[in-house]
Amino acid sequence: MSELATGQSNRAATIDILDAHGGKSGTLDLPAEVFDTQVNIPLIHQVVIAQLAAARQGTHSTLTRGEVAGGGRKPYRQKGTGRARQGSIRAPQFAGGGVVHGPTPRDYSQRTPKKMKVAALRGALSDRARDGRVHVVESIVTGASPSTKAAIALLAKVSERPRVLVVLERGDDLAWMSLRNATSVHALTVDQLNTYDVLLCDDVVFTKAAFDVLVAGATTGKSVKAVATSTEAEGPAARPANAVRAERAAHAADESQPDGPGSAAPLESGEAPEGFTIKGNKNSMKYHQPDGQWYEQTEAEVWFASADDAEQAGFVEAGSQASIEANPSDPDEAESEKEGK
Repeated sequence: MSELATGQSNRAATIDILDAHGGKSGTLDLPAEVFDTQVNIPLIHQVVIAQLAAARQGTHSTLTRGEVAGGGRKPYRQKGTGRARQGSIRAPQFAGGGVVHGPTPRDYSQRTPKKMKVAALRGALSDRARDGRVHVVESIVTGASPSTKAAIALLAKVSERPRVLVVLERGDDLAWMSLRNATSVHALTVDQLNTYDVLLCDDVVFTKAAFDVLVAGATTGKSVKAVATSTEAEGPAARPANAVRAERAAHAADESQPDGPGSAAPLESGEAPEGFTIKGNKNSMKYHQPDGQWYEQTEAEVWFASADDAEQAGFVEAGSQASIEANPSDPDEAESEKEGK
């Protein structure tokens, strides 16, 4: 913590925006509600302790004397041996015996109110900002390919201190891949920003996009995670909600009519939907009417409301001259045609 940790600064909080090469590209005002707040050290301590406690797995376990295998027989008689009386070799005083009051699996997590977490984080950011340890860059790297060398060179120009926390926007895969091999850099997304990581690192470096998300959450009253999610959804690849709904409706229509108008998929029970009586077999591309010879033996892969619907979908009637010409090797079809003649 700095000497100004428990107070507020009266000077204007303005910092430079750096480009990917370390040069100044503009200035930026740090909002006072995030970077110039009263620092509550006991609150920060409580939040950090809760965060570290939540990271514990709590899987430690020991066996009591009742849980250790063996030891059911009295090791020797009660009297006459000159030794202290013993009832089991699994008592705590024996090697290999049970443990008295040993640890058992438990959950160490603490419930910390959101307002306390936010106040502690803003206090930690304010402490770093008063020391000039908050920085904003346009981007970590330029170009279309990641570069760890370029990212480390930029951070070296931003700060000479060894431990740097880099805050990125969701979806910034290029910067993430550039920093993942940098041992002295800890990178996380803006919705993962927390008090412990801010205090653990010497400097905090935001990308301009991540900084905007953080400030937007503070000014609108929304959580940073909600703002980050909405920002990602509103990106250039996003589509209007009505277009998404129309696409879903079209997809549902395609599923309900797999082979065009007048067709329907079988029900989960395998039976025909109401109003559909003609069976269609997709392997042979033939349809069977209720009075057909193989109607009962055919398992419907698709149902049609009428013969016209089946023929519009490219199916031919089983036993017809068109079906025989389409599949002349089918012996059942050929035999049926001969009997008909």
